[in-house]
Amino acid sequence: MPPINVLIADDHPLFRKGMRTLLDSMPEIAVLGEATSGQEAVRLGVELNPDIILMDLKMPDGGGLWAISQLSQRKPDVGILVVTLFEDDESVFTALKAGARGYVLKDADEVEMMRAIQAVAQGEAIFSPAIAVRLMDYFAATKSSPHAEAFPELTEREREILVLIARGRSNFEIAEALSISLKTVRNHASNIFNKLQVADRTQAAIRAREAGLA
Repeated sequence: MPPINVLIADDHPLFRKGMRTLLDSMPEIAVLGEATSGQEAVRLGVELNPDIILMDLKMPDGGGLWAISQLSQRKPDVGILVVTLFEDDESVFTALKAGARGYVLKDADEVEMMRAIQAVAQGEAIFSPAIAVRLMDYFAATKSSPHAEAFPELTEREREILVLIARGRSNFEIAEALSISLKTVRNHASNIFNKLQVADRTQAAIRAREAGLA
């Protein structure tokens, strides 16, 4: 079997060194290179055409979420496995929506990391145990929540943006989190205000919190 070609994308030298040492010890894996920023991850992902990219979320020059979104469009066959310290719901779901196929934490052991790489290389979705529990809890809560169908007049994207507005996020922060343009956020926000018949984002946030969306 040919080796699984991997690109490491992380801005922390010690982590890259440790990950490369680990992967170099595995004959079934070949490390093609290392990226230290979102823009470099996209460039090397296109140039080197790896099977898997191990992607950190917090990097300079675009960051991991932006890089995932770009690569999902330009290199959809490349499997992106998020390897990060962040396990909050927003980071997990935003990464998956952007196109990541798996999500593991940086404290994963050698066996778990190898299993995750192999799974993504085979086109499967893979999550570390802690993330899998969070996913199950999230969907269980969503299914049982009496507020799950609040504001049916909103599209799924508008609902996502309303939740972030209710959490106090600015338009710029929303655009960055969802990997969309600032103009698109403004257009969605205007549609939300019209549909909810509110004057501004403060009133929209109040409506969302009253409905349990925040």
